[in-house]
Amino acid sequence: MPRCVLRLSLLTAFFVLAACASRTSLPPSGSVTQPTSAVPPVVVQEPEENARAAGFRLVTFADVAGWPASDVTPALTAFQKSCRSVTRRPDPSRLAISDDWLAPCAAAKSATDARAFFEASFTPVIVAEGDAFVTGYYEPEIEGCRQPTPDCNVPIYAPPEDLTRTEQPDPENPGRTKLMKGMVDANGVYSLYHDRAAIDAGALAKRGLEIAYAKDAIELFFLQIQGSGRLRLPDGGVMRIGYADQNGREYVGIGRRLREMDALAPGEASMQGIMRWLRANPDRGRALMHENKSYIFFQELTGEGPLGAMGTPVTPEVSLATDPRYVPLGAPVFLTTEYLNESRVMTPFQKLMVAQDTGGAIKGTNRFDLFWGAGARARTIAGGLASKGSAVILIPNVSANRLRSEMRLAALDLR
Repeated sequence: MPRCVLRLSLLTAFFVLAACASRTSLPPSGSVTQPTSAVPPVVVQEPEENARAAGFRLVTFADVAGWPASDVTPALTAFQKSCRSVTRRPDPSRLAISDDWLAPCAAAKSATDARAFFEASFTPVIVAEGDAFVTGYYEPEIEGCRQPTPDCNVPIYAPPEDLTRTEQPDPENPGRTKLMKGMVDANGVYSLYHDRAAIDAGALAKRGLEIAYAKDAIELFFLQIQGSGRLRLPDGGVMRIGYADQNGREYVGIGRRLREMDALAPGEASMQGIMRWLRANPDRGRALMHENKSYIFFQELTGEGPLGAMGTPVTPEVSLATDPRYVPLGAPVFLTTEYLNESRVMTPFQKLMVAQDTGGAIKGTNRFDLFWGAGARARTIAGGLASKGSAVILIPNVSANRLRSEMRLAALDLR
């Protein structure tokens, strides 16, 4: 569901793995212990990229380092929320099918012992070698207003009515078509939709699309990267907004561009450092932001919290964004990584999470974006997170049994 699907993780969107190059490996306690009978991952010839094509290994909970001592209770609550849609979703990873989740979801309704529930209902699987890369995202809070004022006048738009999805010739595959976003004029002629520069220049002004206004264009730019956030209103109230659509134009990470320009000093390649550069160079900064042609449209949200791609509220330090080609949305994931805390001290992190979101920059095997919630702590940690780690995905037992059967048949075919 297109709620936060185009929210891009901070560090990847900014400078794509650059910080990872200086990261050391995890401490010994953060590793995944492989089974003693180490067999190569099963690689199935697939026409598309998915977990099967990447190779996978079914293991046991005894093989997962740190599992017995971990707190898994918050993940049970998050998983119960995922059951609202996980049983109705296709699984591009091809590790499971939607009906496989019916039994775990039924058992989750009355589960009181979280660890016993997960161990009875799921089988751990390691995709590829389980080596993960983890960034962070958060729910930003910026100053805003419902009606424009002289110091609060940066429009926040709802999706425009002329933003359409139509079948158009695929520029990368001659003779084929693909579903593309854009606009179609009265003569039926298709064109790309307005980019960020055009929208900032007023392409959507005076059309009644404004749902609110922000005080600061730079803060709104970064809120768009996150895909959802809070507006702190003049009367002390809070308006929550979330992803509603996107203009279909390409995303360009301005952090990467700043690194290419050698504009950032060592240690400045973070959200906070990029914002400082933009404020110190307003004209160049505005032009740089316009290089990112992607533009996010919002809707006002009410209820429990920001919504992930499943239409489910995401939970701080429990919800993950991931690539659904490799991790089924709704699946529990035992994640081991590390992060810099508010005091800039590297801190181990090992916890059972739930895949409930996606992101435009969250692509590939064992690629995760960890949701930290809202507030100053969440902003600081998410803005500095770019760590290696390890991941073990939990899939329903019926899914694992099907995979075992297919593996046995494949082994017979090889004889």
